[in-house]
Amino acid sequence: MNVRYARKGLASLAITSVALLAVGCGAEEKPKADKPAVATSSSQQTQAGQEPRSTEAPTEVVAVTKGQKGLELAINSVERDAGGFLTIKGQLKNTSSTATIVPSRLSGDETEVVKHGNSLGGATLVDSVGKKRYYVLRDTDGRPLTTSGLSSVGADLSIPVFLQFPAPPATTTDVSFQLPTFEPATLKLS
Repeated sequence: MNVRYARKGLASLAITSVALLAVGCGAEEKPKADKPAVATSSSQQTQAGQEPRSTEAPTEVVAVTKGQKGLELAINSVERDAGGFLTIKGQLKNTSSTATIVPSRLSGDETEVVKHGNSLGGATLVDSVGKKRYYVLRDTDGRPLTTSGLSSVGADLSIPVFLQFPAPPATTTDVSFQLPTFEPATLKLS
């Protein structure tokens, strides 16, 4: 037997096997009826460098603070954890009829935070009873532990955001949430 014909036979056998395998995979299966259809609305699509945007707001709103150019921050939860952290979650919404650029001032003035791009790193919590100010936590590279990469918010759209702070003492029940260019909001701590 000639080696050339043996190679051709092996190659055609491999191609036929792959073709049969591809045709045979899943041919008998039917789509599952219990899987929901995937729908993508234009408000949930992501743009380069943007987080998913949603027009749906979570049901519970703890506080709302208004900023410039139609921006509004609805705070949905304020949670202490056992590790000594306080996490705030919410929605940054554009209530205007045109897209709004997120102000770079929200990142604050600290060089270490600003060099990592637009974020909510300028936010603080003020404990007026304990006379302390708490800043957004940073990782070992100086990046703020908050939503970052913010550039703009489309008309009537919102972006989910989070911020993480060191937790005030358990005896502290109220803090003032402050974000540059936004009015302050009082948050109740449990």
